[in-house]
Amino acid sequence: MKLKLFFFLFLIFCISAQAQSYIFGKVTSEDGAEMQDVTVINIRTDEMTMSNRDGHFMISGRAGDELRFVKAGYDRLMKKVTPENVQSPMNITLVRGTIQIPEVAVKQGITGNLKIDSRNFGPSRKVEKLTKEIDRYIAQKTDPRVLAARPGEFVQPKGQGFSIGKVKDKWDDVDLMKYLRASLGDEYFTDLKIEKPQIDHFIYYVFAGGFERKKILKYGFCSDADLNRFQRFVLTRISSYRAPQTQR
Repeated sequence: MKLKLFFFLFLIFCISAQAQSYIFGKVTSEDGAEMQDVTVINIRTDEMTMSNRDGHFMISGRAGDELRFVKAGYDRLMKKVTPENVQSPMNITLVRGTIQIPEVAVKQGITGNLKIDSRNFGPSRKVEKLTKEIDRYIAQKTDPRVLAARPGEFVQPKGQGFSIGKVKDKWDDVDLMKYLRASLGDEYFTDLKIEKPQIDHFIYYVFAGGFERKKILKYGFCSDADLNRFQRFVLTRISSYRAPQTQR
C-alpha cells in the first residue's frame, strides 16, 4: 500500500514538473503609455512573442529564465524571471533610446573691430572671388558647336516625344534591406540567433516569404507601422529559416 502511494505521489510530481508554465505581463513606456509590438524573447528557449495593442504579453517560461524586450527606438531590456513573476504579472517599462545630437559650431562673437568682424562674419576673399568667377562663367553664351550632336550620336526629335515607360520605384529591395538593418540594429537579429553575416540573407528570405512592400519601394519611405509589420512577419518566418540549418 505504501509502495502504491509513493508511486502515485511520484507520478503527480513528474506531471507537475513537466507542466508548462507561462509568464504574463505588460509593457509600458516611461510615461505610462501601453506599448504595442514589443518583441519578447526567452533566451533559454528562443521562444518569441509580441505585446498586443494593450501592451500585454504571454510567453512560456519558468523562474530563472531571462526575458529580453526589444523595440525600435527604445533601449533593450533584460529581465530575469523570479518565482513571484510566475505567480503574478510582470510589469516592464521601456526607456526611449538616447538620440545623439550633432555638435554645433559656434562662431566668434562681435569684437567691435571692423577688420576682424568682417573677416569672421562675412564671406572670405577666396569665396567672393570664386563667386564672381562662377557668375561670369554663367553669363557667357555657350558656343553652339559645344551642344551640337557628334557624328553617329542619337538626337531627340522635336515634337510631342514618346513614352519612356513605367516610372521606376524610388527604392529597391537593397535599399529597404539597408534601412531595416539600420533601424532595427544588428542586435535585433543576433537576438533571434541570426549571425551577422546572415542578416542580409535572412531579410531577403522574409521578403521572399510574402512581406508586402510595394508602397514602401514605390515612395521610398518605411513608416513605423511598416517597421512593426516587418517585425511581426519575422516571427512567422524565423522557424522555417532555422529548420534547414538545424537539419544540417
